[in-house]
Amino acid sequence: MSPIRRPRAVTVEHFFNQHASRLQLKLVTGQEGMDRTIREGAVNRLGMALTGFMKYFAYQRVQLIGKSEMACLNSLDPDERPKRIRAILERKIPCIVFSRNLRPPAYVVKEAKAAKVPVFISPIVTPRLVNLITLCLEEDFAPSTSEHGSMVDILGVGVLIRGESGIGKSECALGLVERGYSLVADDITRLRLIEGRELMATSAEVTRTFMEVRGIGIINVASLFGGRAIRTEKRLDLVVTLMEWEKVGEIERTGLDQQFYEILGLKIPHVKIPIRPGRDLAGLVQVAALDQKMKTMGQFSAMEFNEKLLTRLNLKDR
Repeated sequence: MSPIRRPRAVTVEHFFNQHASRLQLKLVTGQEGMDRTIREGAVNRLGMALTGFMKYFAYQRVQLIGKSEMACLNSLDPDERPKRIRAILERKIPCIVFSRNLRPPAYVVKEAKAAKVPVFISPIVTPRLVNLITLCLEEDFAPSTSEHGSMVDILGVGVLIRGESGIGKSECALGLVERGYSLVADDITRLRLIEGRELMATSAEVTRTFMEVRGIGIINVASLFGGRAIRTEKRLDLVVTLMEWEKVGEIERTGLDQQFYEILGLKIPHVKIPIRPGRDLAGLVQVAALDQKMKTMGQFSAMEFNEKLLTRLNLKDR
């Protein structure tokens, strides 16, 4: 596992490039200030600051102006309006977002351009936009790490396939893609902890859709198997570790004792699969994923078998 990364800041440019489509953002002015940094993963509505109360002003957040903030601005004396905006811009805020497609007044555009502060507009209503920006920033500020392994989506179950170099992780993932499942990442899987409760997996953008197959080289999975063979992101539900038969040692054969693999403090169900020539690895990983899916639905095969066996033994003892 790679070291845990905890971003302390993201640039406005990164925020815009990553989330402009989702937030329907359009840049009005301030292109020169796209390198400004957002240091807190939250939104600040400018209501109190527009009244002149600047104590506890959360200047490190994305600043938002909605319908009520515009009403507050319009209630001020015309000569006072640019002064209030100027006082806010002087606090080195990262950017301003106008909701509901509200057009920024000319004095706001003028002051923001002079201060080199990006100003955006979005058609989304204010409460919804606050929630969406917060979710986007939570993704940007989420702890992250990388795992050496391939990630696939098997009927909604996100499976990370681990193992020593050369053991067949990519070949196993390729076999699953051939069966109609989707590749999320090959060789290196990036993981982010979302809200402390789930891990989202993806790949580096430059390597997405590509896979290295020993003896063949680099292949484009999307070109060979179509767009359905690729998923850009998937929640991690199961970790499968491929191990050489001789190195496995004692293995729990019934499956009653659930094992876990810890990533970023979260414990993920874990299965170890011993390999040897002739074993259908893709098939075994597929079965492991489907079995995990049944467990999440409350059907634990090993436990059902154990209870059935104990019931039969009790009947014989009577």
